[in-house]
Amino acid sequence: MKIDAHQHFWNYTEDAADFTWMSDDLYALKRNFMPDDLAPLMATMGMEGSIAVQAREVVAETDFLLKLAKDHLSIKGVVGWLDLCADDVEASLESYDGNSKLKGFRMLIHDRPDVNFADSRGHLQGVSILKEYGYTYDLLLRTIHLPAAIRLVNKFQNQPFVVDHIAKPAMDGSDWEAWKDGIEKISQFPNVMCKLSGLVTEGDWKDWNASNFVPYLDTVIEAFGADRLMIGSDWPVCTIASGYQPTMGIVTQWVEKLTLTEQSAIMGDTCAQFYSVT
Repeated sequence: MKIDAHQHFWNYTEDAADFTWMSDDLYALKRNFMPDDLAPLMATMGMEGSIAVQAREVVAETDFLLKLAKDHLSIKGVVGWLDLCADDVEASLESYDGNSKLKGFRMLIHDRPDVNFADSRGHLQGVSILKEYGYTYDLLLRTIHLPAAIRLVNKFQNQPFVVDHIAKPAMDGSDWEAWKDGIEKISQFPNVMCKLSGLVTEGDWKDWNASNFVPYLDTVIEAFGADRLMIGSDWPVCTIASGYQPTMGIVTQWVEKLTLTEQSAIMGDTCAQFYSVT
């Protein structure tokens, strides 16, 4: 099964106030993006399903995505949002127990003022109980957040983690050494996967080429191996720089040099295993 491991939906018309991260230069994203918009785009790439990932840090986000997943079979899983630092987080997790479409959670680590938030006391407490309920955790990072994330995964070596967007390196190469070092260190933990997603938006939105991303992709596969990598579009965020097909094409073209088994892993098998997709 080919799966887009990372995309978003939102009803901007009703929930505009929740999208505080949408700055003026992201004006093109300030509209509704729903499953019927994504379906024909996935069809062009032969994708059979997707993982819908939270885009708002509000409790209603998880329920919104689960409702969409119930109505649209193409949504194979949901990565929702909870305040993992809250005192009542365990009660919140229990309230979702038994919902098979809810696969895990994500907090917007890279938007926190504290670069060490991933390893902060409150966050550690929340992450520590995810495994008990069978949930994964998506790590939304930039290069500067990798050291704290490494400390986090070191503490919870039985918790399934996935690094979103290869940790968003600066595509101008300015943080190459720090990013490469962080990726190599975090990949040493076998419970950590990595999404080949969010690449195009980290480059020059108006002047990019697929070859720009090859050194980063080569570094990630050397560190993680194909069986811990998964393709993701980051749609509709990717649309500020490119369409769905060219965005996915960055990875689909790159994997052609790999074995068929490695290609299958990246194109869906790793995602299906990590998120327990059937």
